[in-house]
Amino acid sequence: MKKLIYADYDDEGVYLYQAFKPEIVKVAVELQTFGKGFGLDRITWIKPSFGWILRRSKYATKNRMQAIARIKITHEAFLEILEQSIITHWDSEIYPSEDTWKKQLDNSDVIHQWDPERDIIGKRLDRQAIQIGIRGEVIKKYVSEYIISVEDVTPLAHKLGELKKKYSRHFPKLPEEKEYEIPEELFKKLGCTK
Repeated sequence: MKKLIYADYDDEGVYLYQAFKPEIVKVAVELQTFGKGFGLDRITWIKPSFGWILRRSKYATKNRMQAIARIKITHEAFLEILEQSIITHWDSEIYPSEDTWKKQLDNSDVIHQWDPERDIIGKRLDRQAIQIGIRGEVIKKYVSEYIISVEDVTPLAHKLGELKKKYSRHFPKLPEEKEYEIPEELFKKLGCTK
């Protein structure tokens, strides 16, 4: 199964998604970055797949995930995050030994994993989606430097959830996710496959 980074992006930056309690997203929209309620002392997961976050949060209805933030960060920030990332399981194609991988994993502020990609109505696609966990210094930079904008897409998530229940295919305008090109060396390091 393909492991490629798909994301909605433009010349300015890349869009990522996170689901939280509504108060956290409300503050983030007001500040245009994260503030009260957002933990800097633990790992937080950022996801470029809207379909995946919809499924994970049950269309913004799951406990502590009743709001979805759409966060835009610069391309430079996104690549900087990816370049520091270590996969959450040992892969002999990437790391010479399990011990080498474990040491890098323990010392990295960025980790990632690949999960089955989903479309807007939760159907499994023929590729995997990347989930990126950030902590330590990277999460501090994410909040203080990387973020360009934050918007609340909870109403859209709720609308899509209702349309799914009705088996409707008449969707509103949705983010257009396409393959995000990365350098070949980074492609290998992340465990991407075509």
